[in-house]
Amino acid sequence: MSAPTLRDVLEERAGLEPGCPFSADLHVHSTVSDGSDSAAAIAADAAARGLTHVALTNHDTTRGFDEAAAAGARAGVQVVGGVEISAYDAARGRKVHVVGLGLREESPAVEALCAQTLVRRDENSRWQLDRLIEAGFAPDLALIEKLAAVSGVLYKQHIMAGLTDAPYGSDAYVSLYRSLFKGDGICARDIVYVDACNAVSAIVADGGFAVLAHPGQLDSWGIVPDLVSAGLSGIEAAHPDHGACDERRARDVAEAHGLFCSAGSDYHGRFGAPPHVGCRRIEG
Repeated sequence: MSAPTLRDVLEERAGLEPGCPFSADLHVHSTVSDGSDSAAAIAADAAARGLTHVALTNHDTTRGFDEAAAAGARAGVQVVGGVEISAYDAARGRKVHVVGLGLREESPAVEALCAQTLVRRDENSRWQLDRLIEAGFAPDLALIEKLAAVSGVLYKQHIMAGLTDAPYGSDAYVSLYRSLFKGDGICARDIVYVDACNAVSAIVADGGFAVLAHPGQLDSWGIVPDLVSAGLSGIEAAHPDHGACDERRARDVAEAHGLFCSAGSDYHGRFGAPPHVGCRRIEG
């Protein structure tokens, strides 16, 4: 059997009619994880920007897809069920992000694999929030809990929103974030992540298509052969953190391993850097 193409994925799992053109942003986050925009707002924005497809790839969960698909139908854009699994390559000591495309909200293998990641993330974020309060910071707790209530998990982005009004990426925001969450910062503690090959296997077990996300950002190139053996189908070539060299390397890796190329904005709304949904897209 030949390797699937991106068109195969969209035709099989996202309502694309054979032979019809598509314009897709296949990496977007909503309020179900650490994005600031609802799925309905994202779908409306995607349609307005001429996208035919947008993939909802929230961190470590497929929750909310059915609602998002209904919002997409109202807006005139096809929402692709997805996930972005936070994983780790122990052999090389590197973080690895794996996007799953073509998933359903009921994706038991992904849910089972990621359940403890969500618990660990929430517990760690609450530990970080406690450290801030102990250090004399006065975050807006009501706002923080309101933001976290939608996802059911507290993220650093929620904490930062309760600490500062400075826009994401501004000097003030970056300085505060780095001083607290990086290096010797009082909140600088990470969590244990799932094995990257297990992430690919879980996506495949649920009938999805696994894509290595932004390998240039995380320098996760080395694990590609292992992920291919586990069932990897694609690699994200176009991404805001990929320059021309990264994109060219991704395309070369895809050709060498029989993978399709994907593209995504990694949109997080006001909690992230890319300017808008569809700023990175793939067309066919």
